[in-house]
Amino acid sequence: MATIDPGLRRLALGTLLAAFRGPVAPEWAKSLTAEGLAGFTLFGYNVDTPAQLAALTASLREIRPSVLLAIDEEGGDVTRLAHATGSPYPGPAALGAAGDVEATRAVYRSIGLDLAALGINVNLAPSVDVNSADDNPVIGTRSFGADPALVSAHTAAAVAGLQEARVAACAKHFPGHGDTVADSHTELPTVDVPLDVLRARELPPFEAAIGAGARTVMTAHIRVPVLTGDDPATFSAAVLRDLLRGEFGFTGCVITDALEMKGAAVAAGGIAPAAVRALAAGADLLCIGADVDADLVEEVVTEIVTAIGDGRLDPDRLAEAAATNAALAAWTAQPAAAGPVDPSLPLSVARRAVTLTGSLSGLDLSAPLMVQLGSASNLAEGRVPWGLGPFLPDAELLHVAAAEVTAQSLCDQAAGRPIILAGRHIHRSPASRALAETLAASHPTVIVELGWPSLSWDPAGVRAVIRTHGATQPLAQAAAELLKP
Repeated sequence: MATIDPGLRRLALGTLLAAFRGPVAPEWAKSLTAEGLAGFTLFGYNVDTPAQLAALTASLREIRPSVLLAIDEEGGDVTRLAHATGSPYPGPAALGAAGDVEATRAVYRSIGLDLAALGINVNLAPSVDVNSADDNPVIGTRSFGADPALVSAHTAAAVAGLQEARVAACAKHFPGHGDTVADSHTELPTVDVPLDVLRARELPPFEAAIGAGARTVMTAHIRVPVLTGDDPATFSAAVLRDLLRGEFGFTGCVITDALEMKGAAVAAGGIAPAAVRALAAGADLLCIGADVDADLVEEVVTEIVTAIGDGRLDPDRLAEAAATNAALAAWTAQPAAAGPVDPSLPLSVARRAVTLTGSLSGLDLSAPLMVQLGSASNLAEGRVPWGLGPFLPDAELLHVAAAEVTAQSLCDQAAGRPIILAGRHIHRSPASRALAETLAASHPTVIVELGWPSLSWDPAGVRAVIRTHGATQPLAQAAAELLKP
């Protein structure tokens, strides 16, 4: 095996965000940190307790103070800090529904302070995608809404709030993942619309993020034919260099979404070739993914150095990317300017976000039958606990799969009591939708939608529909408050 030039190796390492499993950094991670690895993405499997996580980040920062430590803490259904319990904050869709940009700023400032206290300096949030597709399987409640102006306003507030805590915000997923009905974790989605539609719908929130000073922007593994041809945006110089850098004037750090995702890895023929293509297109910080070890890091480094030798990658582009990442680290080391946080804010915002249509009048909700419908989670969310159970202790709680129960069996179990049917994205599942419609037509039923709501679907006969715009703790509590007699 040919010897790799140490200078090129250090530059290549300086473009990589690796990952490792467990609550303690392994020796290979510590060694690569000392050699100049840009940093790590932390996941739920790295988080046991706040004290443990703070010790983990301190152990890496002791080796090299400028190490970047990133996490997906969107403050909603995507949480890593609270993966075992659910987020203590209302998520983006709820913040958009509440309609108070100052509250959004305050919530994200609080999230930033949480992260800074634990030694984390890059938050891979907010998601600024305009969720224009109701059946979007990967964005949904991660978005502030379906209106570009509303999303833009809350994007700017979220960026400002995070960065007051000197935690770098990351506007994602450029140039916009909101109009897809496919998940880039598992395939390459396409947004096939004219450029004028992109400019009117997808792009304004990114302009707002840049205007608010966002230090980073994350690329999307989506195909936008009018800009990218057959490639994902992550590999498109037209998107990253011409549009993001040239037209929008972004001077910060361009981070890739995880290169292990099918939308990138399959298109490039593997993670290491994907890293080269992303760098060549204009990305600076390469998020390898969640399933990373020392061998994979070395494979990516070797591919980057080899690409310089065979002409696929300009050495100046590699040096530029590494310098951009170093500048990001230097920015995070400066003092924060955030003030105190109101602990009552999450619940007060949640109460404004939760909506009720119909009427609860005449229903005896002192001891209802509460049916919680099982729902799938995407890879970004993971399996995070959710539901109204903790906040309605007098209800009889059933966890069911819609396809495995009948409306009649639930009516029999209710024995005349009202049924509260709680679920996430109920309208998307044919089985859940059919069950809800049958129950609403035949029994006193209240539906609680804790996912992305369909405003055009209220089953005939339903007494009331409560829409929370997310499944986090304060949103569940606010919904439960409406149901308490």
